[in-house]
Amino acid sequence: MSTADLVFTGGPVFTGDPARTRAGSLAVTGDRITAVGHDEVRELIGPRTEVVDLHGKLLIPGFQDAHIHAVYGGVELAECDLSGTTGVDEYRAIIAEFAAAHPDHEWITGGGWSLESFEGGLPTRQLLDSLVPDRPVCLVNRDHHGSWVNSRALELAGITAGTPDPVDGRIERDADGVPTGVLQEGASALVSRLIPPSTTADRIAGLLRAQALLHSLGVTGWQDALLGEFSGKPDPSDAYVATAQDGTLTARVTGALWWDRLRGAEQIPELVAQREKLSRGRFRAGSVKIMQDGIAENFTAALTSPYLDGCGCPTANTGMSFVDPEALRGHVTALDALDFQVHFHALGDRAVREALDAIEAAVAANGRRGNRHHLAHLQVVHPDDLVRFARLGALANIQPLWAAHEPQMDELTIPFLGPERAAWQYPFGDLVRAGATLVAGSDWPVSSPDPLAGLHVAVNRVEPGRAGDGPVFLPEQRLDLTTALAAYTAGSAHVNGHDDAGSLRAGHLADLVVLDRDILTGPAEEIGAARVEQTFVGGARVYAR
Repeated sequence: MSTADLVFTGGPVFTGDPARTRAGSLAVTGDRITAVGHDEVRELIGPRTEVVDLHGKLLIPGFQDAHIHAVYGGVELAECDLSGTTGVDEYRAIIAEFAAAHPDHEWITGGGWSLESFEGGLPTRQLLDSLVPDRPVCLVNRDHHGSWVNSRALELAGITAGTPDPVDGRIERDADGVPTGVLQEGASALVSRLIPPSTTADRIAGLLRAQALLHSLGVTGWQDALLGEFSGKPDPSDAYVATAQDGTLTARVTGALWWDRLRGAEQIPELVAQREKLSRGRFRAGSVKIMQDGIAENFTAALTSPYLDGCGCPTANTGMSFVDPEALRGHVTALDALDFQVHFHALGDRAVREALDAIEAAVAANGRRGNRHHLAHLQVVHPDDLVRFARLGALANIQPLWAAHEPQMDELTIPFLGPERAAWQYPFGDLVRAGATLVAGSDWPVSSPDPLAGLHVAVNRVEPGRAGDGPVFLPEQRLDLTTALAAYTAGSAHVNGHDDAGSLRAGHLADLVVLDRDILTGPAEEIGAARVEQTFVGGARVYAR
């Protein structure tokens, strides 16, 4: 009998395999799992076998993130980072300190500010002018759907009261029509296109910085949800190609090629060429990202009926569908025929319906090709559309951290949706009951990339640290922990094209995570307090706490 390279024993093993959900030992040879069981696995221990004594800690499949922006997130970690707070005074201090520490920077860039920090979600250029009057400043918000800029940036971009809104965005203005310093959606590009682009070296450094962080959180693979030039930002694809070639990319990564919403079907041959050019090693570029709408907080998420105003009365605004719905059906049908996966940003109920309609058209034209199309975000889903996910084979890509009461939800979303639609938000439980397959992601740097924090909210519908201290957000939509864990492991591995990962069974890839406790037997309100002890990709240790 041949011996194993690595054996885990002395603790519970959550396999994710319905035939045997719990085990006590696991063996790895090369990059594959060779045995899952109990005491009999110890027979595979030889003189050169590394034995990991779990000491009662939990071994689980590696997490995969089905929607993330890893390169952008890693680059932003080195910029003016406002993501750790919601306090305006703290924003002031961070911006002033960063500007003073980087006098050679032509632009001050970064972001992570929260809409909840400012009345109506709208900071002003004057605040930035008081901190950095002599250089342009452009700081994206936490959602990355808007930018906060100072007067110098507006001046360089030539944005005045007479500048029209772009078709895919909005310039926020005061009562006299003067720009206030916030640029929504596509309007951000009016300024961001002037920012000196990052270099390939910057993007590689950002990716490696992000990879180290993600491995420390137990993430062994992900889908990067935007490869291509977007809103003035350069294409991060070169970082993936470089690291895949030199072996420094240790994660398994699927890339979603950006669909330019201002163009049409003429870009499809370019996407085919990009897929062939970029895919290598642990990186493949077989998905296409179509951003169908915006976000609810700035009223650009596409709804089936109008937003309400501050008094609760219907407005004339139903949000934005960035791609014409009829054209969308044709584009998705063509992409499906070429065996691209389509990765939709679909946040409002109209965008969700338009994406499902497009998948339905593709199935009718092409049959079921198994391309694993998925809809990310799913903030508002009309009840009539819940059953369509299972029927069409569309995967529900959830970002659980957003499904909780917090100021952005309570002050900037619920009042403008109204009670009926507010109750349709993040319907994880209803999707499962309707037969949908869940996959999970973080959308980092929009929100934390920590899967354990996401699991906590998926199960509790309360932010970590607040369980038992505040209202539960739509408690009927809570998931049990096994279902939520499956979404973050087997579900996301499936959507990323790794059916031999995401569960622990003989023959599967040895992508593994050791947690510091057994979250499956502990209190649900303590899930978010768990920490990753070790992470392995293909049997190789890529993180140790």
